[in-house]
Amino acid sequence: MSNPLLAQDTMFRGKNSSPMRRAAKQTGDRSRCVQIPMEYIRPLSERPRLDEVSLSDDISLIDLTGLHGLNRQSLIHQIRRACQEDGFFQVINHGVPDTDINSMLAIAKDFFTMPMEYREQFYSEDPSSVVRLSTSFNVQNEKVSNWRNYLRHHCYPLEKYIDAWPSQPPAYREVVGKYCTEVRALVLRLLAAISESLGLEPDFLDNALGNHAQHMAINCYPRCPNPDLTFGLPAHSDPNALTVLLQGNVSGLQVLRDGRWCAVQPMPNAFVVNVGDQLQVLSNGIYKSGVHRAVVNCSEARISVPTFYCPSPDAVIEPALPLITADNPSQYTKFTYEEYYDKFWSKDLEGKTCLNSFTSNASGI
Repeated sequence: MSNPLLAQDTMFRGKNSSPMRRAAKQTGDRSRCVQIPMEYIRPLSERPRLDEVSLSDDISLIDLTGLHGLNRQSLIHQIRRACQEDGFFQVINHGVPDTDINSMLAIAKDFFTMPMEYREQFYSEDPSSVVRLSTSFNVQNEKVSNWRNYLRHHCYPLEKYIDAWPSQPPAYREVVGKYCTEVRALVLRLLAAISESLGLEPDFLDNALGNHAQHMAINCYPRCPNPDLTFGLPAHSDPNALTVLLQGNVSGLQVLRDGRWCAVQPMPNAFVVNVGDQLQVLSNGIYKSGVHRAVVNCSEARISVPTFYCPSPDAVIEPALPLITADNPSQYTKFTYEEYYDKFWSKDLEGKTCLNSFTSNASGI
């Protein structure tokens, strides 16, 4: 195999052999493929229609300089508008050092060039695994597979999980641990600002998430010979509270705005921040979890690193009482995050179907 990063070497699954080993025998280097396997081809009505995607140059870009200074109220107003209108925004001057960002992207790429014999020890289809290498999204339930490989693991509290992370490449734990710590600090600043933007106390969301949890994924989207037939990830909203995405330097993220798909071009050392389903519930629907998808291309593999900030499993999620009014009654039922997360992973990715099942008027709740 010439370069595992450019090879679709974890995409096939077989009952009698590990998915990664079977893949190596059947697929080899995808740069030589002329047609993706049938299990990745979407029905005609579900394909990405890449020629209809627009390039969005007006996505909210928020410079966090002065977030704790005289500019705070202006920034909070910008955050409120972005969370209401789109459910996502980009941030710059966010406090995460450029060196940590560049090191994170480099170590992510290095992991996917490690020998398959090493990587496959982390393979699991159990969503509760604290370290999990897998493919697609939910290989047990989905009807069509997604063109993605990923390593996902828990990050907080760091000392609880870091020894379970890969030890190779040699600097993995050091680099990723520092990056996770920096991103957590950013998220806590954002949560306080988002709380204030809703007219709540700065610590409201911090408290609502319970003991907190933090997960991250390192996504590898290999080159694809037919990017118009498949997805890296189809349209969905994130099940957690807030996602901070490091895009890398290859385009692939698309967001839904006013019924149209818009490509979000990578910006060096910026983060894309997504409102997740839990924040939509806590805000009583005032803020919208951003619907997004990942597309692939035939020329370059793509690395992305989303960090998912979550409630603790036992946290009880419901609309904030001050945001329930006669004009905006409670939109959602009360549930624990564990209940929500279990339901999310039992389904295929499909828009906001999981969130919709927890609305106040949903049947069977």
